[in-house]
Amino acid sequence: MAEDDFHRWEREFEPGEAGEAGEGRSGSRGLVLVCVIITTGCAALIVLGDVPLGAAGLVLSSIVLLLWRIGM
Repeated sequence: MAEDDFHRWEREFEPGEAGEAGEGRSGSRGLVLVCVIITTGCAALIVLGDVPLGAAGLVLSSIVLLLWRIGM
């Protein structure tokens, strides 16, 4: 069983195989899509005059997306 665990860990570093959850490039596309939507919404808030809320949204979303990207 230790060999299976090691192979599962090793598979994370192989570029050709998708993960167990079936995420490949679609996970990256989803991350980019979420970034674009959140950034557009926060920019719209800033343009409409609600600068503190738009800035807070950008800061919080960047923290969340950073944590999402590193896998937390």
